[in-house]
Amino acid sequence: MLKGYYNVTDNTQTLTQCRFWVPPKSPPCPNPRRCAVVSSSSSSSSSAPKRPDLAISASATKELNAVNNTAGGGSPSPAATLGNRVRLGRLTEDGLSYKESFIVRCYEVGINKTATVETIANLLQEVGCNHAQSLGFSTDGFATTPTMRKLHLIWVTARMHIEIYSYPAWSDVVEIETWCQAEGRIGTRRDFILKDYASGEVIGRATSKWVMMNQDTRRLERVNSEIQEEYLIHCPKTLRLAFPEDNRSLRKIPKLEDPAQHSKLGLVPRRADLDMNQHVNNVTYIGWVLESIPQEVINTHELQSITLDYRRECQHDDVVDSLMSAESVDGANGIPGLKGTNGSPAATKGQDSRQFLHLLRLSIDGSEINRGHTEWRRKSAR
Repeated sequence: MLKGYYNVTDNTQTLTQCRFWVPPKSPPCPNPRRCAVVSSSSSSSSSAPKRPDLAISASATKELNAVNNTAGGGSPSPAATLGNRVRLGRLTEDGLSYKESFIVRCYEVGINKTATVETIANLLQEVGCNHAQSLGFSTDGFATTPTMRKLHLIWVTARMHIEIYSYPAWSDVVEIETWCQAEGRIGTRRDFILKDYASGEVIGRATSKWVMMNQDTRRLERVNSEIQEEYLIHCPKTLRLAFPEDNRSLRKIPKLEDPAQHSKLGLVPRRADLDMNQHVNNVTYIGWVLESIPQEVINTHELQSITLDYRRECQHDDVVDSLMSAESVDGANGIPGLKGTNGSPAATKGQDSRQFLHLLRLSIDGSEINRGHTEWRRKSAR
């Protein structure tokens, strides 16, 4: 995969163009007469070429002026914000999807020296929000439209399905494409395709469902026609899916009943787990689900796919239990209704695959928070 490298010259130029760095002033000259001669010589050669690494190009100056000089002193247009110009993301030519590239950082990898599934999920959330921001939607509520802000409505995750065929390693570059489309009258669907930037190989796919919630009452609401009109103009005109239509990425997950084979009890949200919607962020649930996986599975297998159904919000003062039971791949002695490979092209019958059913619930009363299903493949020899 493509690696990211640090270049001092490029970094100096970037800092100069963004006005974060100013060349240092020369110290006082101990010999004024000599300095005067040098100064005169420098002035006479002012027409000589300047250092290219410190020069601010006309195009860069024009772009920065577009950021700083907004019409009437108002907010800059989405295309003129500094964030949109610095990040490695862009709308596709038809304007109906968005692509962004990310370098995997050292704090985003786990014990396998590859990106964790939480890292992948965070990148999916980031590229989705950046897509919305590039279209002019608000960033104070995860891509809320003008009508949604007026009615105090926010988007919340109802379902997430992620399949990873090959995990990127530290310093690998990943390109993610995302697009959204209507999902009936209850919400929207957002799909993702992950590629190795260097080779163009597809290394993962994901799909998600989002519903609207009233930020004041915390109740779900239908998507009205006014809100649909605001975002449908940015969606593909024909149905486009990251997975084939016969894929079971959105199948129903049965509830795990007691007694569970494995559990991790008393999980407590940290302050850092809360997001701008004032509840536990959807990525935190992934970590809680994985807490109940036995260590012997972690040692020999890697996560291939994860499906989560979000049933209710989790607040900062809730205490959560994570439960898990195993399922055999062929369905024997396993969970009824869960068979097959979850539609992943990376799964092959006969592989040493493990599947598990998950449940997150409140410790205090057993209320269901989240249902999940994971599939694991044996780690390849490195």
